[in-house]
Amino acid sequence: MYPDIRGETPADARAIRALTEAAFRAAPHTSHTEQFIVDALRRAGVLSLSLVADEGGALAGHVAVSPVTVSDGSGGWYGLGPISVLPARQGKGIGSLLMDAALAELRRMGAAGCVVLGDPAYYSRFGFEASPRLALPGVPAEYFQSVKFGASCAQGDVCYHAAFDARA
Repeated sequence: MYPDIRGETPADARAIRALTEAAFRAAPHTSHTEQFIVDALRRAGVLSLSLVADEGGALAGHVAVSPVTVSDGSGGWYGLGPISVLPARQGKGIGSLLMDAALAELRRMGAAGCVVLGDPAYYSRFGFEASPRLALPGVPAEYFQSVKFGASCAQGDVCYHAAFDARA
């Protein structure tokens, strides 16, 4: 049985925080601040898309999407992440359901494209690829990937919202 993918409600905030913290607790290559980032994005009013995987009232996963800026001034670009699935539910397709739903919603919203920082082997399944046109300064190019939804492509350095610096 697959979970229901739906938009977050105000009542979900605590559960999202807990599941995000649990999802990244043992993850390599993390600052363990992902739950703070989601909270800060929400407080700043820039959580453009926040979807949860609801299994009969219990949240099993979450994905956050927020706007990013590109140094060439291109608009309509978003950053996907963090994406979290409870450790006991990982490997069951929940992350894929969240990814597919988030990308479909971005297309529906008329987004120009989306970037993600993460494992190329995982995100390439959803159309993401490293591009010499877009860079996240200080990050190895193969781990910063993008997918464009239209004909035009941004070019330059990408900057995430200041909420990504949240530490508490």
